[in-house]
Amino acid sequence: MDKLKILIIEDDKLAQDILADNLAGQTVDFAGDKTAAERKLKAERYDICFIDLMLGENDDYSGLKLIPLAVSKGIYSVVMSSCDTEDTISKAYALGCKEFYVKGNEKSNVAAIIARYLQGDAGKKAKNVFTTGFITNDPATRSTITEALKYAPTHLPILILGPSGTGKTTLAKLLHEHSGRTGEFTAINCAAYTEDLLEAELFGYKKGAFTDAKETRKGKLAQADKGTLFLDEIGSMSHNMQTKLLKAIEEKSFYPLGADKPEYSDFRVISATLEDMQKLLAEQKLRFDFFQRVHGMTITLPPLAHRKCDIFPLIQTFTKGTKRLAFEPEAKEYLLSHGWPGNTRELRRFVDIVTSGTDGAVTLEIVKRHITLTDAPEQPGTITITQAQYDYALKHGLPDTIDLITAAIINRNLTDNRGRKIDTREQLKISKRLLYSVLGKQQKAGRL
Repeated sequence: MDKLKILIIEDDKLAQDILADNLAGQTVDFAGDKTAAERKLKAERYDICFIDLMLGENDDYSGLKLIPLAVSKGIYSVVMSSCDTEDTISKAYALGCKEFYVKGNEKSNVAAIIARYLQGDAGKKAKNVFTTGFITNDPATRSTITEALKYAPTHLPILILGPSGTGKTTLAKLLHEHSGRTGEFTAINCAAYTEDLLEAELFGYKKGAFTDAKETRKGKLAQADKGTLFLDEIGSMSHNMQTKLLKAIEEKSFYPLGADKPEYSDFRVISATLEDMQKLLAEQKLRFDFFQRVHGMTITLPPLAHRKCDIFPLIQTFTKGTKRLAFEPEAKEYLLSHGWPGNTRELRRFVDIVTSGTDGAVTLEIVKRHITLTDAPEQPGTITITQAQYDYALKHGLPDTIDLITAAIINRNLTDNRGRKIDTREQLKISKRLLYSVLGKQQKAGRL
């Protein structure tokens, strides 16, 4: 990455040094008053400009007058000043500055500013995301992810919701990649551990802390220092574990098991779950204070059934570097009508099975064979509705759709039973009146 060229407009030498220390690795220039700043802004090209508002004793906010000039030169302008009245902040933003900070927390603020600049205004860097990072052509999903990327460089915790297989881990990794954080992306599935094991995995432990602790081990919190801690299936945590983790998130400090001194870690939290958070709160399975801490911004990823336009772009991605596939028109239609209860994970498994076979030309027969194998089992009390059925309901109304589905099920069962109506009534648990009502309607319509 090329060095950024940055101008610091600041009259105080100590403040200059503090900013410069936090901009190590970049090309930094200084201006100590309005005249010097104007000269440099007109003569040089800068990427970012840090502007103090009071440049000298009894100065009349001359820094404000420099903002329009910097903005006109296309410079990302940031105010860092001790003057933070509501009126001053409003004027600075009205004149075109991008960000406004009070002096005193330069270490974290400068890092976030650089990360946001590198990311680009309003997620400009997201232009390649949807072809390499998170594959989607769905406008609503693209809009959701673009909005989320605006917050990638911040410390704001993010909660990702959505059914299993919709790409929650992929999005979490993408947010980390765009965060500008220098540490690792550290993930843990909270549902995969008992409470004791989860505590050991998260906090780490010292040698001898328990029977099998034969050596000191660093936990996920420590591994995520200056990086991102991804807590998958966060809704499965016990209350006790939520309490301990809440304290660690708030204080950025924790005690490994068996330790008598705290350890510190500057980690950013991203969480995910397929569960209904409001239901967990209502059932008191989730602490309200813990929920408030982890859901600074909430992102919901839709199931694949709601973004069918992504099916074939995903297939192309999954087959990149391996055998390419060609689908017959009937096969394509079947794939688009399938409900994909397993979402992208189910699609990936389907592609793996098909590419492992001998035929690259995929027929309807092949698709039906392997889609049946990869279908996720229905949960009790649920049923997958195909896109065709859903579209029909939108066009003709729910009552007509129910009648159509009812008739189709009865006709199939009658065929299976070779026309024995009594067997159909028993197997489908329907009344004689309903059976003959459906058959009568079909006879009138000339279908029988």
